[in-house]
Amino acid sequence: MTGQDKMPRGIHLFPALGALVLVGLALHASQRFGEPASATARSAQDKDQAQAQVARAVAAAQKFLESLDDKLRARAVLDFDSKKKAGWSNLPVGMVPRNGVRLGDLTQAQRDAALAVLKAVLSKEGYQKAIDIMNADEVLASGKGGKGGKKGGKKGLAFGNDHYYLALFGTPSPTRPWFVQFGGHHLGINVTLVGKAAVLTPTHTGTQPESFTRAGKTVRPLGGENDKAFRLINALDEKQRAQAVLGQKPLNLLLGPGQDGKKIDPQGVKASALTAGQKAMLLDLIGEWVNILPDGAAAARMAELKARLEDTYFAWSGPTKNGSAAYFRVQGPTLVIEYAPQGSTDHIHTVIRNPTNDYGQKLLER
Repeated sequence: MTGQDKMPRGIHLFPALGALVLVGLALHASQRFGEPASATARSAQDKDQAQAQVARAVAAAQKFLESLDDKLRARAVLDFDSKKKAGWSNLPVGMVPRNGVRLGDLTQAQRDAALAVLKAVLSKEGYQKAIDIMNADEVLASGKGGKGGKKGGKKGLAFGNDHYYLALFGTPSPTRPWFVQFGGHHLGINVTLVGKAAVLTPTHTGTQPESFTRAGKTVRPLGGENDKAFRLINALDEKQRAQAVLGQKPLNLLLGPGQDGKKIDPQGVKASALTAGQKAMLLDLIGEWVNILPDGAAAARMAELKARLEDTYFAWSGPTKNGSAAYFRVQGPTLVIEYAPQGSTDHIHTVIRNPTNDYGQKLLER
């Protein structure tokens, strides 16, 4: 089983008047030069970190490709504009074939190199979330997955860590567009990369079971998403909650895999009707998905979403007591997030999309 990542002055005396003059000059200089210099330093540091992140991702992808023989490499690499890019899914691989190479068909060194690519294009937290989802699926495969584990051994559905695939679309480059697709059961990560810019959408994260034990500790792959949503719905007043709560709960994601280009109308309570504290909670909830990306790309995306937060909606369907199976959606001009339990809290599907920039379409037009 893939485990938790561990893979991280001298003092001079002056007459009083002169001292006052010098203090005034020092304060003036600080106001004029101190803060801009600090901002410039931070900007340069951020730029260096972004460039280093790009270099790591490209190097990891190249190392992975170099580890493969011709046959495996031909399966791993597809044209950047290939229509197969949209062929991702959250269903078991026995039901929907995946692009790329299967982890179970690789040597340990090749498998480590494949996961290093995933690690290089995600944040530390995002990579750990992916590993946790895979580990949950390994528990499901063992038949010990709680309510859902009874189906874990069903023939042909192919659960477990071996049944995740990595595909690279285009040539890994520090300047030109390329695309990383990684997934299997309950996981479909799609990252478009152009220089330091990275687009996560569309991406599916899910889990079955909802929690499991690893090294004596309870792991909840989507615990943050669940708990932050319940805190927000219970922070709403009566009027706000009446706007947020919808009627019948959707049985599954409305904009999940295979629903590219589909649109739904925004519903729920509008963020412009929320208090400052509630808005902060909504942004924190959104961050559970956006922060799957590395820090720089995630910060840029969160800044975009914060700028248009007033036009973002929060919708809910189902009980509002934590521990219940409830559906929720966050929807704004450039964002759709859905969280959909599959009959119980032990089997969860989620998706994040950007209707204006899925697969980096807007980014590629620049």
